[in-house]
Amino acid sequence: MLERIAMDVAVAAGLGFGSYHFKALDAKGAVAATALGLVVIELGGLYPFLAMVTFVILGVLATKYRFREKTQLGAAQDKNGIRSWGNVLGNGLAAAIFLIFEHFSNMDVFWAAVFAAIATANGDTLASELGKVFGKSPKLITNLKPAKPGTNGAVSWAGELFAFAGALAIALFALPLTAEKATMLLAVTLGGFIGVNIDSLIGATLENEGITDNNSTNFLASLMGGFIGAGLFYALA
Repeated sequence: MLERIAMDVAVAAGLGFGSYHFKALDAKGAVAATALGLVVIELGGLYPFLAMVTFVILGVLATKYRFREKTQLGAAQDKNGIRSWGNVLGNGLAAAIFLIFEHFSNMDVFWAAVFAAIATANGDTLASELGKVFGKSPKLITNLKPAKPGTNGAVSWAGELFAFAGALAIALFALPLTAEKATMLLAVTLGGFIGVNIDSLIGATLENEGITDNNSTNFLASLMGGFIGAGLFYALA
């Protein structure tokens, strides 16, 4: 048991160090990622951890992609794309909460929640970072009026496609954990995709009013995406 825990600590630390080394996270963010990664791998095992790693890698690539162009548009991530502990918790805390319930219940519905929460975070990051580059004529989600790239709550067809692809990529990691593979795939993908749009809706309303910030918006969206994924799985299974 001690050997397994030591291995898990080493793997989680590798995630944190890698995130810091490749300038995805600052030092506090790397520590938070290590702690979160350890919780995920201890409670959920390999597949949710791999889903989180995939989210981190795709997020880094999407953030760095044509970063100078996004800077010129005024839509680039702050601090040269380097995120901190608040962003880690905003994107990963909901999945960890759902993992606790799954760990003690061993119910597939909570697996759907876990992966739908991660799918929301991944889809949102891809939609945001790549939608700024490829999205043409973004519109505010609340009234469909034209908006500048990077505006809270702005959506585009390209961004929606990236959101769906990002959610689907994470849903694949859930399939080995259930016999209801088609249902899980659909529930997680749709839960994540809807969660991304909830993120946009919160951004256009609560965040623009100063009630939430980017991190709390991400947390609420991933939490709601997880609930929706679980609800869809329960209804369809």
